Amino acid sequence: MVRKTPALLPRIVIAACMAMLVNPAAQAQKTTKPKLYGSHWMAVTGKPLAATAGALTFARGGNAVDAACAMLAATSTMWDVLGWGGETQALIFNPNTGEVKGINALGVAPTGATAEYFQQQGMIYPPENGPLAAVTPGTPGGLMVMLAEYGTLSLADVLQPAMQMAKGYPIEQRQADFIERVRDTLAQWPDSARVFLPHLDPNDPTKRAAPAPGEIFQQQDLLNTLQKLVDTETEALAAGKDRKAAIYAAYDRFYRGDIAREIVRSNRESGGLFTMEDLDQWQVYIEDPVSTNYKGIDVYKLTTWVQGPVMLQALNILEDVDLKAMGYNSARYIHWVYQAMNLAFADRDFYYGDPYVPPEEPIQGLLSKKYAAERRALIREDYNNIEVKPGDPYRYQSGKNPFEALREAWTPVPPEAEAIGIDGFQQSGLFDHDEGFIAGTTSIQAADAEGWVVSVTPSGGWIPAFIAGNTGVGLSQRMQSFVLDQRLNPYNVVQPGQRPRATLTPSLALRDGVPMMAFSVQGGDSQDQNLLQFFLNVVEFGMDVQQAAEAANFTSYQMQSSFGAHGAEPGRIEVMPGVPPYTREVLKKKGYQVDVVERTYSPITAIWFDRKHGTMQGGAGDTGDDYGVAW
Repeated sequence: MVRKTPALLPRIVIAACMAMLVNPAAQAQKTTKPKLYGSHWMAVTGKPLAATAGALTFARGGNAVDAACAMLAATSTMWDVLGWGGETQALIFNPNTGEVKGINALGVAPTGATAEYFQQQGMIYPPENGPLAAVTPGTPGGLMVMLAEYGTLSLADVLQPAMQMAKGYPIEQRQADFIERVRDTLAQWPDSARVFLPHLDPNDPTKRAAPAPGEIFQQQDLLNTLQKLVDTETEALAAGKDRKAAIYAAYDRFYRGDIAREIVRSNRESGGLFTMEDLDQWQVYIEDPVSTNYKGIDVYKLTTWVQGPVMLQALNILEDVDLKAMGYNSARYIHWVYQAMNLAFADRDFYYGDPYVPPEEPIQGLLSKKYAAERRALIREDYNNIEVKPGDPYRYQSGKNPFEALREAWTPVPPEAEAIGIDGFQQSGLFDHDEGFIAGTTSIQAADAEGWVVSVTPSGGWIPAFIAGNTGVGLSQRMQSFVLDQRLNPYNVVQPGQRPRATLTPSLALRDGVPMMAFSVQGGDSQDQNLLQFFLNVVEFGMDVQQAAEAANFTSYQMQSSFGAHGAEPGRIEVMPGVPPYTREVLKKKGYQVDVVERTYSPITAIWFDRKHGTMQGGAGDTGDDYGVAW
């Protein structure tokens, strides 16, 4: 019998063995997109044209807040998974005060929007689309408050690129083809059909109704609405008001004047619940964000009205674990990060809600390092726990858990809810479960040499949007993120005047009190999964901002979806083909259901601040059209 030697082994086996010895992080060094460099300013967002709007605004002498507002207006006009009637969230670093401030411009449930109302309509959750899916518009107010309080330019200056686009711009293929895909949904609302389906022929259903890719897409009604805002600002300035007061005059016209009346009229005539009082009483909050310190880095997020604190909770759980020694995307690393995320998301699913409406969320306990240690102790090296429950953060703050019985009975997969006459979920099925996890939202990063830094994740009012009459404004679909059954989340049961707990999550990281990085991402419930791994790629594995944006992530489906039927798939994990078969087998032995897919992450946008050289570095993920411009 001849003894086999390495020289006789098939070359493919040798290559496979050698590949296992290579540090997986090295595989992330080559990038599809180049890293951006700038020293004066940087603008990064979801679409090239929108990044150009930011660049034009910087060229006018605007600061990073002005540029972020211009990009927000442009992305809303391009329907980059949001419209003008959606919602806006932002984190702003003010170099004059050294403070980070949050912008809360998420709409609220209107008058009459109660759990009982939706159950009487035969619903288990509020609907995904249409006039009943809408919370009050937030993006216009958020933009104008940011601009008035922290910007330098006029509303007319900032809206100019968006107004040029509303007049007509060449629509991109992805948007044009998606409009055609959802044409039947859009066709049920006359104003939406008029805007989105210019070639609709009732006598020929086979003819394309949507604009063709590259066709000039015109939105005259939206242009008229934006012109009204600019005209109101101009009149206020002419009357002697200062820049800030003139912008707030435009704000008043949108939420209390003729624009508001048309939004309310069209919404109610189509079966919605909006009232003039709902728009009048809604307000933008400038608030203090929450934060945690991870190995000397202060990471800032908005509080429990979005999912952002889950990343802070996960970082607290992982801080005392030697992730770097485990190796990038090793089986042990994936296991620990996955388990930490699931523990944090279980708390999100039960405890997060609108902090301006009772009951009060236990955010102090949730972000306690001692609470994180308690949660970390639940992680087992050899076992994927698919029965993760919310913890009891009240043990680490004052007060007693008012919903302890509900917490004990809580299950990762939502129980059957009761609804009068229900014969199935009312969701439209435009997205399957996976698409719902990674769809939606755009992201915006802006920074300037003066030190202003802005991170924004606007969303809502995406296609297929219900357009409110002749305003051209597509209303939000965020109502679906509420629950109707307190067994799921007693802090997020729909009621008039309450904000739904949304997925949107801008991020800022500071070291020694100065900005280190601004970053955010598209992707629904996957956002803070992506951002956690992006952050660890930079901090633990030394990747630059572009490498980290393109590095392969993994995705958990353990948490309850914030959209549609709110389903969950405990134990399921998606990885990319670059994760070796050996690693997948190890994960399977731990109890994971491993699916290999080509894409596990949404486009991240980020700016890194190189303090040594006084420059900025920008990155944008390679799975979408996200793009940056720098100078």
